[in-house]
Amino acid sequence: MTFSVNTNVGAMVALQNLSATQSDLMTTQNRINTGLKVASAKDNAAVWAIAQNQRATSNSLNSVIESLQRGQSTVDVALSAGNSVSDLLLQMKEKALAAADTTLDTNSRNALNSEFQSLRDQINKTVSNANFNGGNMLLGASNGLGTATTVKALANADATSVITVQAQDLSLGGTALTSNIGTTSTIGTVTTATNMIGFLNTAIANVSAALGKLGTGDKALASHLDFIGKLQNTIDAGIGNLVDADLAKESANLQALQTKQQLGIQALSIANQSSSILLGLFR
Repeated sequence: MTFSVNTNVGAMVALQNLSATQSDLMTTQNRINTGLKVASAKDNAAVWAIAQNQRATSNSLNSVIESLQRGQSTVDVALSAGNSVSDLLLQMKEKALAAADTTLDTNSRNALNSEFQSLRDQINKTVSNANFNGGNMLLGASNGLGTATTVKALANADATSVITVQAQDLSLGGTALTSNIGTTSTIGTVTTATNMIGFLNTAIANVSAALGKLGTGDKALASHLDFIGKLQNTIDAGIGNLVDADLAKESANLQALQTKQQLGIQALSIANQSSSILLGLFR
């Protein structure tokens, strides 16, 4: 073995080992600080790229969830208003049945007609106020109330698929109530009252069918919202599997590396003392 004061091989080896230990220690400390084993592309470019793509999908699903929730709220408001319209039609039928009685005097018939007209006018007021976020699913363009909103909620993160809930016209003279129940309908005579009973039966059936369609659409939105929530949770869990650090393992590594670091410092100190030993040869 050659002894030299110019080249201390032992110190060089000890320094290399200490540097490697220090590098590993910094990596472990960074994983503990961030909770990530892949915090950037330099840690693992392939895994980081996959994780970023999945994060983009997960973030996009937030917009899908918001769209579904807006659509669901719009349909819920329409359902609430539609139920009110159905109740009004039932009350109108009650008044029409009473007015069909041929034994009624004029004052009683006029009173029933007045109540009927009040209920009739309430329908358009209810429909006109069934708004959520600027959307109304119950309007009828044919009678000047405006254009109804058909809900088209996002169904995926690429915006290539939507869930559609069709608008339903529940206004006076509209699709469901037909032209027989319009803004001027009355039950002022036995004949008009008798005819109105049949018109109301048809309208009640039509409104029930329309509400059934809205209810089915609302259920579809709720079901898909639940699925998207679970999908997002699964994607987030998958991202965690790719990039999250095992902190129990990293804690154990930290203890081992700190011990190794101390031993490396001692080894370097011993190696550095080898040059001074040479002085003993010249005493």
